[in-house]
Amino acid sequence: MESRLAQFAALNQKDKGTAYQSLLLEILSREDQSNLHADIHTLVDNVVNQESVGLVISRGIISELVKALSEGKIRDTEQRKRIVEDILSIIQPRIVSYEEQVNSLRFQLADILEEEEQWSDAAKVLTGISLDSGQRSLPDEEKLRVYVRIVRLLLEDEDSVEAERWYNRAALLAHTTTDKETLLQFKLCQARISDYSRKFLEAASRYHELSWVAEIDEEERKHMLSAAMTCAILAPAGPNRSRVLASLCRDERTSELPSFNILLKMFHDRILRPNEIKEFEGTLKPHQLAKIAISSNDRLASAVADDDQANDPSISTRKGPSTVLDRAVMEHNLLASSKVYNNITFRGLGALLDLTPGAAETMARRMIEQGRLKGTIDQVEKLISFDVLGEDDDAQGKAGGLGDVEQVEEDTGAPFTKRWDMQIRLTAANVETIVQHLTQKGLVSFEAVHA
Repeated sequence: MESRLAQFAALNQKDKGTAYQSLLLEILSREDQSNLHADIHTLVDNVVNQESVGLVISRGIISELVKALSEGKIRDTEQRKRIVEDILSIIQPRIVSYEEQVNSLRFQLADILEEEEQWSDAAKVLTGISLDSGQRSLPDEEKLRVYVRIVRLLLEDEDSVEAERWYNRAALLAHTTTDKETLLQFKLCQARISDYSRKFLEAASRYHELSWVAEIDEEERKHMLSAAMTCAILAPAGPNRSRVLASLCRDERTSELPSFNILLKMFHDRILRPNEIKEFEGTLKPHQLAKIAISSNDRLASAVADDDQANDPSISTRKGPSTVLDRAVMEHNLLASSKVYNNITFRGLGALLDLTPGAAETMARRMIEQGRLKGTIDQVEKLISFDVLGEDDDAQGKAGGLGDVEQVEEDTGAPFTKRWDMQIRLTAANVETIVQHLTQKGLVSFEAVHA
């Protein structure tokens, strides 16, 4: 091999190109490919690093070799992988002169690594591709495909931090394509990034939206619907989550999935018990079971509130939720308890949530501050009073979708009397509205009654 290459050095530039082309074809057409790697290494090193070989010739030879590799002329995948890595290593010092060829080789190497499920290595290879070169800049649509592919590969290895960085680049170019497949992959990456970032409410909405796309395989859509249910269950308790839960419960497909029972209980604001969430916990991914730390402020607030009950063995010693699931279930149970009780003591709430009374107060306080729970806290009496005249009462005036009922509140000075009066007023208004509709349809006649 080396003697033949030495002979090529004496040829003029025109003949050199033909000679190198013939040698490359000869190497690739051999039946015995045991020495293929070594021979290609020698050839590439010669055409790239020998000053006597012009840039036009060396580019032509490398282009032919890249084309042969992409067409599968080298049958053994492992050997093809080593050859591609070797060529990239040789060309690296002169990468500016072989940018197009290097990009093609990197795409091929990424394909091989992806087939071997070496997700992070494949993503790393793709990140080395020059997309904004002055010589040959790729169109924005092609850049978007590369960015989305990098995000997808990084998420397979659960590297959400690096994936989010590349996702932000892709988001700037999302408007440049009309290709459905690319847009669907981008939206799926968007949902998964939200999931890994623990933005579960956002992730649930996006997964649910994708589960309706007809172009996606039926099994994949089922998987996305299941992911939407999981994220909705893990989302922070409050009005926004209630809307997502309602949307999922109205979806007839959810009743066939394992998480439906816990989803339904959450939607109906029923208190969840530890044994009910044990099975659900087994379906979660590692990032959904991540440990969460209690802030120093919360720890201090809990300690101060618990000082006078430190020696009571019946009180839980837990200072707060330990995992994402723990937090979601505790916040849900706190919200559910507000539908059952008018008020509850710190100690009673702590027993319900398996927390110290101070930690239970801290959780309630945060939810009230964030507008996810309506109520007031009396620290002197160690009592939490829930607002019983919230959005649910307002919604009752629209029972059956018959329209709004005008509500006039009267200040009686007594909250329970006020609540009772409001319920009577709403019931009477709803009955009257229903009778009016029945009369208009001719289903009820009052003439017979008067007669």
